Amino acid sequence: MSSNVTAVSYGINLSPSQVEQVRRSLAGAGLALGSENTAGDGRYSVYSVDCTLPGALTSAGLAELRRSIAGIDGVDIAVVPAVLRRAPRKFLIMDVDSTLIKQEVIELLAAYAGKREEVTAVTEAAMRGELDFAQSLHARVAVLAGLPADVVDSVRAEVTLSDGAAELVAAFKAAGHAVAVVSGGFNQVLRPIAERLGLDHWIANELEISDGALTGKVVGDVVDRAAKEKYLREWAAAEGIPMEHTIAVGDGANDLDMLGAAGIGVAFNAKPAVRAAADAAINMSYLDAVRHIAGV
Repeated sequence: MSSNVTAVSYGINLSPSQVEQVRRSLAGAGLALGSENTAGDGRYSVYSVDCTLPGALTSAGLAELRRSIAGIDGVDIAVVPAVLRRAPRKFLIMDVDSTLIKQEVIELLAAYAGKREEVTAVTEAAMRGELDFAQSLHARVAVLAGLPADVVDSVRAEVTLSDGAAELVAAFKAAGHAVAVVSGGFNQVLRPIAERLGLDHWIANELEISDGALTGKVVGDVVDRAAKEKYLREWAAAEGIPMEHTIAVGDGANDLDMLGAAGIGVAFNAKPAVRAAADAAINMSYLDAVRHIAGV
């Protein structure tokens, strides 16, 4: 019995020697190499090779394989089961702050309260998994109390998509796949972005506003790491897409549950603990590299 996977390597200007290192590493791990493909558009290079792995493909075996071929300088390698790459319909779910967009919205809001440095320190600790996310969010939002509600409009104007984000969403949508985002940020900022990109599903926290000002509270339950996994499962089921055909992308500790639950979890410029736990990592600024991993 054998299993089929595709090894997708990517980096800035992959050299022939790096590609050869990848080939040797894969062969040394016991994979039989098949058809190859190269891609890239001047921003980064991609080398993909279909591989056959002796024996059944188990989660533990796949994790060990991924560890054994890591470590080539300047190259990231994603080993993706063929069942995902060949799926007729896939489900992509992404974090928002520092993933779909370049900024952390709570930090932009906190700047208007003169608390950006304080809030940034808490955000970074939460993303490293050192603080409970829900508690840290309540503490950070509390510093916004009394700010006029129109600061949200100002912050929205400061937000920029990550490089390749629009192209990634467009490619998935054009191929008939479903795309969603789930965020520990805020609906008031996410809503126009989601509508503009034509996302199938999206959710974030809701800032409470009263008498034209932020109250320093959020409405309802916090979108935390457990909620992110919950929405992944619910939305994939609603789309009729099995979990093994899902791709999750994120950068912080609150993304870990959905990264672990998805068919493949991708760490995007992530904290060390997230990179270590994810199935694949993108350590460059181009979010659309996800499409090569997913075979879109």
